[in-house]
Amino acid sequence: MTDKLQGFDSKWKDFPDYILGITNEIWEQRQIHTLHHYYADDIVVRSPASVVVGNKGVIAATMATLAEFPDRELLGEDVIWSGNNDTGYLSSHRILTTATHTNAGLYGQPTGRKLAYRVIADCAAKNNQIYDEWLIRDQGAIIRQLGVEPAQYARDLIDTEGGADHCGRPLTPTTDLAGAYKGDGNDNPWGQRYVDTLQRIMAAEMSVVASEYDRACHLEHPGGISAHGSSAADKFWMGLRASFPSATFTVDHSIGREDPLCPPRAAVRWSLHGTHDGWGSFGAPTGAEVYLLGISHAEYGPYGLRREWVLFDETAVWKQIILHTG
Repeated sequence: MTDKLQGFDSKWKDFPDYILGITNEIWEQRQIHTLHHYYADDIVVRSPASVVVGNKGVIAATMATLAEFPDRELLGEDVIWSGNNDTGYLSSHRILTTATHTNAGLYGQPTGRKLAYRVIADCAAKNNQIYDEWLIRDQGAIIRQLGVEPAQYARDLIDTEGGADHCGRPLTPTTDLAGAYKGDGNDNPWGQRYVDTLQRIMAAEMSVVASEYDRACHLEHPGGISAHGSSAADKFWMGLRASFPSATFTVDHSIGREDPLCPPRAAVRWSLHGTHDGWGSFGAPTGAEVYLLGISHAEYGPYGLRREWVLFDETAVWKQIILHTG
């Protein structure tokens, strides 16, 4: 059941319709100027690569992306949301993006390659306006499809941005900025179940994968990797945690929902912060301090967690490692 939106344009039938609709207006319909209206003047947009303040920065980034990928489409797969008219809303919007690398830009000279990759955006909204955002783009999938490995892309980016002393700094607790949204989601049991699973995994209770994941689960992992089966889930989470065995795992936001025609599902925003002190997905330990922002979506079926989407930016992790190692 959804609230009747108050303070939003009457053309939106509910909050997911608003999120899907403004995304279509901005990108597909090229109404980029509506960002002045839909995004607050002082919005804080956090991505693993950087922190941007204000809708002018969002507009500039949007135009740069469309210049490089003029046929980009954003296919909204799901909007998992929480909140109400009084407190405002938070959407966790999962998008499958398709695009052709047509022109020169952030990703170098045009290759003509066709890309498909996911984005998850957590957006806080009230009174018809987005005022706080966390955005994760699967950079690992993008650059691999362009023929580059994440670690090399991070090295090249540091050089392009003027070297280690001048390059942009990835998101960390030090570079983060406080925004206006103070919520932490809802207390729906499906969100709590997924949080419990992630916490147990991060506490090295890997046996929870066999008990909580459907044996035939479908998984989408960073780097555009599709995998199947609970053993693949074990491999993924083991590799990540093994890279940062002493890092602190924090759940920043969790949502659970049950909606008509949808399976029970959850959206969790989380982080790992600590030292790259183990062998795992990011190679030999370097001692680098790393902050990793992640967002995960999960769907449940009769045999447990049957679909999972996990996003973090591998290139931002590699950038922190390389800035430490030189």
